[in-house]
Amino acid sequence: MSGHQHHTGTHDNHAHGSLKSYIIGFALSIILTIIPLVVVMNHMMSKTGTLVLILIMAILQFAVQLFFFMHVKEGENARWNIMTLIFGLIILVTIVGGSIWIMTYNQVAH
Repeated sequence: MSGHQHHTGTHDNHAHGSLKSYIIGFALSIILTIIPLVVVMNHMMSKTGTLVLILIMAILQFAVQLFFFMHVKEGENARWNIMTLIFGLIILVTIVGGSIWIMTYNQVAH
């Protein structure tokens, strides 16, 4: 061997979150689940307000899952992972928003 050491059979621990990170992520997940549950069970908002709150909490829950449990911002390709995720979300919003727009304002079928 020429003095180069290869990582065979070992795994770097920096790619995984710490216990503190997991506990914070878990607590945030519980809170983001309880908030809409309490609002729905106690009829605290109108139907539209409740739906908007649930949507916002779902998006925040998605972000918590990605960053605290899926480690999307860690590793050597973190920047590309985040950019790819944002690009995918832009495409998703464009397709869903465009479909809703077309279904709402389609005058040809009437």
